[in-house]
Amino acid sequence: MLSRDALLDALARVAPASAPGQNVVSLGWVEGLAWRAENGQMTVNVSLGVPPDLGPSLEPLCREAEAALAAVPGVDRARVVLTAQRPPAAPAPTTPRGPIALPGIRRIVGVASGKGGVGKSTTAVNLAIALRDLGLSVAMLDADIYGPSLPRLLGVAGTRPASGSGRLKPVVAHDLSVMSIGFLVPEEDPVVWRGPMVAGALEQLLRDVDWGEHDVLVIDMPPGTGDAHLTLCQKVALDGVAIVSTPQDIALLDARKGLAMFQKMGVRVLGFIENMSYYLCPACGHRDDIFSTGGARRAAADLGTPFLGALPLDIQVREGADAGIPVGVSAPTGPHAHAYAEIARQIWAALNGEDGARAD
Repeated sequence: MLSRDALLDALARVAPASAPGQNVVSLGWVEGLAWRAENGQMTVNVSLGVPPDLGPSLEPLCREAEAALAAVPGVDRARVVLTAQRPPAAPAPTTPRGPIALPGIRRIVGVASGKGGVGKSTTAVNLAIALRDLGLSVAMLDADIYGPSLPRLLGVAGTRPASGSGRLKPVVAHDLSVMSIGFLVPEEDPVVWRGPMVAGALEQLLRDVDWGEHDVLVIDMPPGTGDAHLTLCQKVALDGVAIVSTPQDIALLDARKGLAMFQKMGVRVLGFIENMSYYLCPACGHRDDIFSTGGARRAAADLGTPFLGALPLDIQVREGADAGIPVGVSAPTGPHAHAYAEIARQIWAALNGEDGARAD
């Protein structure tokens, strides 16, 4: 039987070159340690909270730790990931770490939803493609630590970011510069982290990535309202957020909560997007409002928030998402790409102080 002590003894043999005479255990870097049987194999998962300034330079340490754990009798597989270390407790109050500066990024826009399952990430990807097609240089951050989906939606699952000068390089997909925790953790592995670890990972993805210069950074935010949203609202100078919902009352109730949260945090809500608004039969042209329709438009009017547009429920969008080829790439002149383009135009106009969004 495995024991925590046996695993910690193995990790105590892993010593970073930056701290002579110390190891990852004595330095207090072991923040998460768990093991379980998967498909008949015993797998150990470890998270190491490391100083943010060391960042990707410690990637070889991960492999060394994995080898040390795999040598423990009874261990078949080991996975080790790095997260940004939480600041140590201070004896007296200290000034909180300030906002994260992204000097090469002109505008930062979040795509959010009050609940999961409304197509937020698919919408975010297609809006990024539409912004690219406006002639803009676009980057994307996958801020959904628990359920990162951008690598698969953009067809780059399994890719590992390159690093240089101690910073990670975004992965380029469809001319977008993309970063996601999904590039650093195996796709099938759950991320079982508490809130502070999620916040640290988000800060690391922002601070320790060489974003370069872009007109706009699109952040695919996690669903709901939680720690990740607070971190992003407090640490990133968001220029605005678009909220995605489906037409049903239950989805709109959560979308309203999302709107209220961003308003409390002082973040501008650019408007509502109604996804899966209707289904148009490709064979006969018959329209069916499967999830009702117009709910987001009415909610926007009630709340005095712009309505950015309605998007259909369509198999072409779903197939593109599964294949990693957004519909704006596979059918750039089609009606779906046109719908995303119109919303993207309104968002970009609003971000630049132009009267581009509809209030009806």
